[in-house]
Amino acid sequence: MKRPGPLITLIAGLLLGLFMLSLNATTGTKSVSSTAKKESPTATASPAPTKTSAPPSPSPSRTPVPDASYAGRTDDDSSAVAVTVDDGKAVAYFCDGRAKESWLKGDVKDDGSMRLTGKNGDELNGTLKEGKRISGTVDVGGGHYAFSADKAKKPSGLYRATATVRGAKIDGGWIVLPGGKQVGIVTRDSVASAAPSIDPDTGAVTVDGQQLTARPVTP
Repeated sequence: MKRPGPLITLIAGLLLGLFMLSLNATTGTKSVSSTAKKESPTATASPAPTKTSAPPSPSPSRTPVPDASYAGRTDDDSSAVAVTVDDGKAVAYFCDGRAKESWLKGDVKDDGSMRLTGKNGDELNGTLKEGKRISGTVDVGGGHYAFSADKAKKPSGLYRATATVRGAKIDGGWIVLPGGKQVGIVTRDSVASAAPSIDPDTGAVTVDGQQLTARPVTP
């Protein structure tokens, strides 16, 4: 009986070769797949949406201070005070009807508060409440006075007349209070004295024999 040695060896070699070829093909496929994965582009993250700020809320509109005149007396009843407000500005007159007086002016804030100033450091600080009354203090000639002045209806209010009479410079101021009472001073070349009464309907007044016209005061 013949020994099949060479034939078996040949067949074994062929099988081994086929196995190695199959192994190499499988390894190559895995390598290509792994390389493809490595070379695939990385996904780009989408940018976060930009936040937009909400527009600021509009500031609430404020009611402007109404134009009007106010007249009243100091708390000690020694003097009168009148204030005229027009377009956010104010002019005031303090008068004791004998010798002490002061004209003051300044701005009125939206909340109704005001600080009016005059000569020699005179000052009025007040607040308009609900468009009906001004309350505050006046510092004039070293005196400190609290006052309140109600909204005036014509002919109540503040009046002034200036002229030259017989060579003298005349400057008169009048406060017509609610009820008709008048408090005023006329200065002749800076010398003060009680003022004669004016006609509240026309403003006519006679000073040193000459007729003048006192007109409502506005800022």
